[in-house]
Amino acid sequence: MTTQAARYDGVVDTGRYPIGDPASAAYAALVLHCRDQLGAAGVAELPGFLTPAAVSEMIALTGTLAAGAWASDQDHTVYFEPFDDSAGPDHPRALRQHSAKKAIAFDQIPEAAPIRRLYACDDLTAFIAAVLGKRELYRSADPLDALEIAIFEAGDELGWHFDNSEFSVTVMYAPAEAGGHFDYYPALRDTRDQNYPGVRRVLAGDPAGVRRLAGLPGTLAVFRGQHALHRVTPVRGARPRINSVLTYGERPGMKLTELTQQLFYGRTA
Repeated sequence: MTTQAARYDGVVDTGRYPIGDPASAAYAALVLHCRDQLGAAGVAELPGFLTPAAVSEMIALTGTLAAGAWASDQDHTVYFEPFDDSAGPDHPRALRQHSAKKAIAFDQIPEAAPIRRLYACDDLTAFIAAVLGKRELYRSADPLDALEIAIFEAGDELGWHFDNSEFSVTVMYAPAEAGGHFDYYPALRDTRDQNYPGVRRVLAGDPAGVRRLAGLPGTLAVFRGQHALHRVTPVRGARPRINSVLTYGERPGMKLTELTQQLFYGRTA
């Protein structure tokens, strides 16, 4: 067992997902499968990526850290830009969305936590890069945003939006008792066409073309969210939705601005 593998021993189901063996045929087949999913659906889902023991440990840890989570609540457009009704009140750039959640920052997560042990490994970073067809990826250098635990309690949600980043990586721990579904419309826009009529239809409630992820505990997902409109539906019930977001980029030393740190985590670092 390599030092890298030892760091996430018991965290990843390596029999099913051999991320530490890039020279193997199984690794190559896994990467190809993920690329096929990304091409067909805009997301690669790996159910059971985390072991049940690791999932249970992360849920318990979240319970102990929840009191220190930063609660955010904001209105925004799907583009996270200033509201603009110059093209009419029903234009996507004028329509308000609502987002509210609780965030546990990277520096609040113990180094021994399963997800932090996994995030620190080059094996996972290299695997995500291979899935995305990137020559190299780097873990974020942000002391708050590199890795977070997101908690969605009753009434919390993520309104429809496009990501500013090309892709995101998430790990699911627990679905909500009700609601809290991840809905998305893949490739609704591209670099040449914002497709405002299509965006307007989704915001008006048209379900055609909208997909929903299963969101099973232990699932790792690689999602292309820059051109896919997506949301987390409002949570209902006593059990919260809990997941982690793992941040990567194509250059070293990436950090949020102090303004963005304040917005997402209520402080700077």
